[in-house]
Order: sequence, then structure tokens, then C-alpha cells
Amino acid sequence: MTRPLVSVLIPCFNAERFVAAALDSVLAQTYHPIEIIVVNDGSTDGTGAILERYRSRGVVAIDHINAGAATARNLAFKHSRGQYILYFDADDVINSFHIEALHAVLPRSSNYIAMSQWDRFRDEPTKAVFPPRQTYMNLPGPDWLALDWISGEPMTQSGMFLIPRSLIKEVGGWNESLSLFDDFEFFARIIARSDGVRFAKDARLFYRSGLSGSLSGRKSRPAMESACRSLLLGTSYLLAIENSLKARRACANILQAFHYNFYPHFYDLRSEILSRVAELGGSDLKPSGPPGFHKLRRLVGWQMARHAQHVAEYLGINGAARRCFSFGRGH
Repeated sequence: MTRPLVSVLIPCFNAERFVAAALDSVLAQTYHPIEIIVVNDGSTDGTGAILERYRSRGVVAIDHINAGAATARNLAFKHSRGQYILYFDADDVINSFHIEALHAVLPRSSNYIAMSQWDRFRDEPTKAVFPPRQTYMNLPGPDWLALDWISGEPMTQSGMFLIPRSLIKEVGGWNESLSLFDDFEFFARIIARSDGVRFAKDARLFYRSGLSGSLSGRKSRPAMESACRSLLLGTSYLLAIENSLKARRACANILQAFHYNFYPHFYDLRSEILSRVAELGGSDLKPSGPPGFHKLRRLVGWQMARHAQHVAEYLGINGAARRCFSFGRGH
């Protein structure tokens, strides 16, 4: 039986250090047929030359002016033909049967989404350990979102999900007006409207973390406005489908996390977020952070502990202290 085409779509900006490893991991997949489409989003380093070398291996490389990852993903989608879509980042890696395992759990002719395991790594993918997570199960879309958000620390990294093309065409592509947390808005909209999430335990995404200048590390005013809008939009999608106590608490918690993580900055955005939390009935989320933060929090309260964290970051004190006061995790 002929298997459906899977399109792997990769936005790529100044990724010369990592894009070859990402492409090699996709080219090594046991599943066929696959098409790989990379949009070079105005890179100014050696990314373009590396992509040229992969054209002979069937990789489609599209040059485009720098317009952001969401625009690049939408452009790649327009050029794709696959019945299933895997959005993949240029600095990540997947195991050789990632797509095979994802496709295997999907019912035919449906709008289910397949999801893999994931774990972070910094230098070597072999250091990823893939701990169990509460969302590793088959669930209806709204139930999966509520479970993922209740902790205030969601993770919807693009390469985790194999998505039917029909669902993307029905619900829409990436919101090009967003930058930071654009993945939260997109996957909230897609998953909420899907037939459900199916977990593929043998599929593994190695998520590269700790990169300087990464999008998730930006704290500029435009980035924070994007994050705030993305969270408000994403939570609204879930509540439009399921306005239960469980869903409201999950939405309140994910919004409360924004207030905790970016206090005391962006007062107006945090006030807007907190007003929405109150409308939803309040949050039971506690502030997150590493052990050093929590030790200080117990002595002086979380606000003062967060202030101390920002002072440590500003002064650039030694690496051990910075790690002690660093945020618990990035999005």
C-alpha cells in the first residue's frame, strides 16, 4: 500500500551551526515518502551555502527576505504537497523512526494529531534522557490542552507533532503578527479543533536548548506584547470549545505564569493578564524557579526573590549564582 507523503517544513535563520544535523536527522528517517522544504529566512551567515549542498539530496530550499518564523512556515506550507505536516526547527534533531512512529498511531482519514516524546539537550543529543510526562497519553484535544497547561509550563515544540494537512487548511496556518510564543497560539488553535492527540512513545524529538539570542529568550516590549496576545488568544480557543471548571483553571494558571515570570516588568501587560485570571475564577499556581529562588522566596516572598533574580542577572555575577537565580525554564 502506498503511504501518504509527509512534508517536513523548516524555517531557517542564521542556523549554520545546526541545520546540517537537523537535515541529516530528517533524511535518515525510516518513513517514506518525505519531502523537506526549508525557507531560508534572510540568513546573513553561511546557512545558504549549506542548504545549497543539500539540494542534490532532494531538499527544497527557498530564499526569502527576513520576515519571521511564522511567515517562513506559512510559505513552506504553500509549497508543500504532503497529506501530513511536520513543522521542524533548524536547530533540533529527531530519531530515525520519529515520523514512522508518529504516522503509525494516526487513524486513517481523520483529524487526529500525533505527538512524540521530547527532551532538552545543550551540546550532545545523547545526553537527553526523555523523562515521563503527564501529557503522554491519548486524549481529546481540549482535555490534552487543559492537562498541558495546568502546571503553567506548557511545551508544544513544533517538531513533536504530525498534523493532517486537512486540519491546517480548516483551522489556518501560523499567525504572522506574533513572534514570541507564536507556537502557543498555533497549537492551542490546532489541538483544540482536532479530533484528539495520539501519543507515539517511540518518536523522539531532541530539543536544543540554551542558545544565546534564541527567540524564547527575548524580553523586548514587542516580544512581550506578542507573548501576552498569544496567551490570551490561545486560552480563548480552548474556552470556546470547553468552558469547564478544569479548562478555566488551566487557562488561569498559564496566564498566571506570565505574571510570575515577568514580574516586575511590563506592568500594563501583567495587569491585563491578571484581570483575565480573575475573570476565570483565579489561579492556584505557585511561582516556578530553581532551588535558590525558592529558598529566598520562603524568606522574603516571591516578589522580592524575583527582584533579586533580576539584580543578579543585571550585575552579571558568577555563573553559579546566575544558574541559582535563573528562570525555571523557557517556553
